[in-house]
Amino acid sequence: QVQLVESGGGLVQAGGSLRLSCAASGSISSMNTMDWYRQAPGKQRELVATITGGGRRNYAASVKGRFTISRDNAKNTVALQMNSLKPEDTGVYYCRAYRRGIDYWGQGTQVTVSS
Repeated sequence: QVQLVESGGGLVQAGGSLRLSCAASGSISSMNTMDWYRQAPGKQRELVATITGGGRRNYAASVKGRFTISRDNAKNTVALQMNSLKPEDTGVYYCRAYRRGIDYWGQGTQVTVSS
């Protein structure tokens, strides 16, 4: 069982930056992927960014070029650097770890971008 705790959310003006962090209670080195999702009010949860165990990254089209996902297996953390934030980036951001059909979720951290 792996527990994930997100941090780093907050209120920021459009054009600003935030760095989210996800700390795992156990090793993430065996996880196939580590992901960041977000859920805006009244909308479905959507995948924002993924990083595989081999370091391959994928991003949603809406954040490509602005967000960067990274993982540190030694520290069991995953980060999401968010730059040039827009009001439409507002939502609760969740960290997810996936391995062999089992996924683990954090409780989420709120990101609010004001115009």
